[in-house]
Amino acid sequence: MKRTLTALLAATMLTAPAQAAEVKIGFVTTLTTGAAVIGNDMKNAVDLAMEHLGGKAGEHDLTVIFADDGFAPETGKQATDKLVKQDDVDFVAGYIWSHVLLASRKSVLDAGKFLISANAGPSQMAGVLCDENFFSTSWQNDQTPMAMGEVLNRQGVKSLYVMAPNYAAGKDMVAGVENTFAGEIVGRDLTKWGADAQLDFSAELASAKASGADGIFVFYPGAAGGAFIKQYGQAGLKDTLPLYSVFTVDALSLPKLQAAGFDSVLGSKVTQSWDPTLDNPANKKFVSDFKAKYGSYPSFYAAQAYDSINMIADAVIAVDGDMSDKDGIRAAFKEADYGSVKGSYSYGNNNIPIQNFYLREVVVDEDGNWTTKVVETVFENHQDIYASECKLD
Repeated sequence: MKRTLTALLAATMLTAPAQAAEVKIGFVTTLTTGAAVIGNDMKNAVDLAMEHLGGKAGEHDLTVIFADDGFAPETGKQATDKLVKQDDVDFVAGYIWSHVLLASRKSVLDAGKFLISANAGPSQMAGVLCDENFFSTSWQNDQTPMAMGEVLNRQGVKSLYVMAPNYAAGKDMVAGVENTFAGEIVGRDLTKWGADAQLDFSAELASAKASGADGIFVFYPGAAGGAFIKQYGQAGLKDTLPLYSVFTVDALSLPKLQAAGFDSVLGSKVTQSWDPTLDNPANKKFVSDFKAKYGSYPSFYAAQAYDSINMIADAVIAVDGDMSDKDGIRAAFKEADYGSVKGSYSYGNNNIPIQNFYLREVVVDEDGNWTTKVVETVFENHQDIYASECKLD
């Protein structure tokens, strides 16, 4: 009788479904200060992704714990430490700012957790600081301005005035455009950044105008971008100093610019690896449902945050909830077949996407809203220039 019971118990154990795992994702973004406009858009996208997934990765429960970086490296690291040490999350994702990501990276990676950047792409983490457990759903910082540099060459621009905030990403953006732009940089301003970032650009715009440059290239995300565009328009520079930008004119700034009547931004060109008009099923569903739920177009920040959650869910399914299977998780990430809103892409040896970059134009949609559309593909399957410095195969 005892043997029969033992045999029945063993058979039951063999046929019983695996126990569902609870997988925890920490998501670090900016939820306070003036930069919260970006963080809240990313949070909305994460919430939408969780809604689309039904809060699960296959049979396994997903929990997202949001953490506020306060737009500061020290605060971001503290928030990351709590997620890793107290909340014991399996993945840490998010990160708008390169200096916050750089300050937080060791907390995650030294603990053996997976780190997924949904925006920041500092050159160091694509090169000498690359890690097998770090992946990106965005880009390396230099790539988007490199695409803009190529656009400038195609349009015959011979001289350029450059402006960006003085922090890691700002320096990468300047390096990126200078890497591909074949003309002359006639002026360069790196302005104060952080919680008390410079928002008055009158002196810099006067210098840019006096430089005689064919155009001005700027990188100003968040509130600084809106402030810059407003002052650029008020200075009446559209016809004499054409604007070329990255991460400055986006779905977050355009409604405010439209409400203020700053139509100098219409027709301006930006480069990006994603656009709301990209024609693939995942993107159509994402954009449509985001607009229906939140009443506005998603930003590229939102698109990358949405991708990060879906990529994690895909990896959890691939290992059937076994978070100890690090190799399986990495292999699933490397496949990048989770259905990105960007369409198909691959990963380089440094786990940065190899992907297309597009020239986008600011236009008015059929409902009268200001948005963007793809004009042309600038780079196809572009790999960042720091991959050769990465020790990974």
